Amino acid sequence: MTTPLDPYKTLQVDSEAEDEVIVAAYRRLARKYHPDVTAGAEAAARMTAINAAWELIGDPKKRAAYDRERLVRAAMSRSSRGAGAGTGSAAGSGGAASGGGGAEGSGRGPSGGPSASAGGTGTSGATGSSGNASGTPPPRPPETVSRDWTSGRSTVGGGYDASMRTADGDGAAGPPPGNPSGSILNFGRYSGWSLGEIARGDLEYIEWLDRTPIGRPYREEIDGILRRTGRRRSAEIDPKDRRGLFRRR
Repeated sequence: MTTPLDPYKTLQVDSEAEDEVIVAAYRRLARKYHPDVTAGAEAAARMTAINAAWELIGDPKKRAAYDRERLVRAAMSRSSRGAGAGTGSAAGSGGAASGGGGAEGSGRGPSGGPSASAGGTGTSGATGSSGNASGTPPPRPPETVSRDWTSGRSTVGGGYDASMRTADGDGAAGPPPGNPSGSILNFGRYSGWSLGEIARGDLEYIEWLDRTPIGRPYREEIDGILRRTGRRRSAEIDPKDRRGLFRRR
């Protein structure tokens, strides 16, 4: 069977190339394989293929028509492959089903009715051929990951509160006690509470919030709270290091 001509491959251009690129490619190849430049049967065959490709996509209108036909052929090819796979699967199922029928038929008694043993054999054969009564494929096995895999969020130490992981934790601490000070949170178990109200009863939560990305907008307020409550202090600086221009304080 002769392989159909692919004009894009023949002219060595991409199927998305501009028309000017195709023109330039044709001229370059024509100069290379023209009989007046290159003699021989192989060069003549290449020149014939180059001219045939040019006839298909050299003109923009012809190229558009060729591209439409190419898409239709590709769709038909995919459809035929799918139909072929379906036919093969159906044939296999049909063979199994007919085999079950034969087993049942062979067990029919003298009166023409199926015997008890034959009925059991036929049912077993039909079920065994499909492997699944509903016809659905078996479930995919679970993905295997490293035993060291984590979600990226620590659940150990640092005042971590498991209720923060789900929406059920929102507002779990109840209404704020009053006398608010500082920013009001709109998330987590202390939703609706100010940072000052939280700090009066749960400094561990304030420290946890300081370490999380969601607490970044409140870092300065949290730093002040932790310093006022004695939970944070700056390390003493040695006098000889005080003149460093870019040293951290």
